Amino acid sequence: MNASTEEQPSSSSFDTLKWGVIFLLLAAAVAGNYVYGEESVLIRAIAVVVLVGIAGLVALQTEKGRNAAIFAKEARTEVRKVVWPTRQEAVQTTGIVLVVTLLMSVLLWGLDSVLFWLVGLVTGLKVL
Repeated sequence: MNASTEEQPSSSSFDTLKWGVIFLLLAAAVAGNYVYGEESVLIRAIAVVVLVGIAGLVALQTEKGRNAAIFAKEARTEVRKVVWPTRQEAVQTTGIVLVVTLLMSVLLWGLDSVLFWLVGLVTGLKVL
């Protein structure tokens, strides 16, 4: 047997329980914000941020959460490797895109006009 077909670790049942806790925390944030609508917005916002933060910390303890954190770290590393264009390169590329877009729109408008004229010629219908 290879590693992918072996039995899953017992943490998957704990992960299900953790996801239930996460759901309850997020539901409590939404319900609490609604129930305590008369309270200060600042207090409600802080409570929601705290509950979402706790839910995030619980989520990081699951297998999917750990995988997401690893993915985010790797993505950040890859973004640091990107060679970003200079301002001049960005302006030149934008200009090229605008010119090509304008040329294509004029070309398609001309093609549409010719086809419209041909269809009118064949069918004998003239539309103003």
